[in-house]
Amino acid sequence: MGRLQGQVALVTGGAGGLGRAIVERFIGEGARCAVLDRSAAGLAALEQAFGDKVAVIQGDVREAEVNDRAVALTLERFGTLDCFIGNAGLWDFNRPLVSLCGAELTAGFDELFGVNVLGYLHGARASAAALRQSGGSMIFTLSNAAHLPNGGGVLYTASKHAGVGLVRQLAYELAPNIRVNAVAPGGILTGLTGPASLGLNDRDIRSIGFETVADRIVPLGFIPTVEEYVPAYVFLAARAENVPATGMVLNYDGGLSIRGFMSPNGQEIAQ
Repeated sequence: MGRLQGQVALVTGGAGGLGRAIVERFIGEGARCAVLDRSAAGLAALEQAFGDKVAVIQGDVREAEVNDRAVALTLERFGTLDCFIGNAGLWDFNRPLVSLCGAELTAGFDELFGVNVLGYLHGARASAAALRQSGGSMIFTLSNAAHLPNGGGVLYTASKHAGVGLVRQLAYELAPNIRVNAVAPGGILTGLTGPASLGLNDRDIRSIGFETVADRIVPLGFIPTVEEYVPAYVFLAARAENVPATGMVLNYDGGLSIRGFMSPNGQEIAQ
């Protein structure tokens, strides 16, 4: 029997990349999943792969009504909601502040913060009543950029730092009925794209070649697969395994947060 047997999770951004891996693993652990995503093709692939173990909702996480509809469909299909996973996100491909004109900064801020912060808040608000009834939890995908510079540009880093405050405040507001935690992955090779307002929606994070310098940047020397990041979400969702955990951001970054200026063998690492 899986560690999530009988649970129901709602995952945003669950039709591809890390989100799809979360859905696959949760179903393998005995859960059923509702998935909110913009990709019609990705959602159709989930339905084909998992049948009645998934419920899919196409829409934009920035819209309150879409999040309300996702929760309503989850409850209609599965009767309960045990875990909300805010995972939809955008990356800014390390765009520094001075490279953005005023109009780009405004548009990029609105789009990236709309997905990375407002989307999480809409999902949390929409799911709170159902989670309070089930005694469930919320899990948010953050990043090493939630604690460190240079995990993205100024917009992405600011949005992920905002995510830390979101987790802590919601953990405070929703206790004792709902636990609120986050996972902060390090380098990741997925189809994560950037804001259309900055012309980055047709480019994904795999294009930067991070894996070619991982041995010089990541203390563990490699970029984990998306599947290798997923056990953190299972741990935080499994009711029996993390009873005291709320308000926690789990650094799951391959050691990026402790890398320093030199590698363990004394060689200077790339900055």
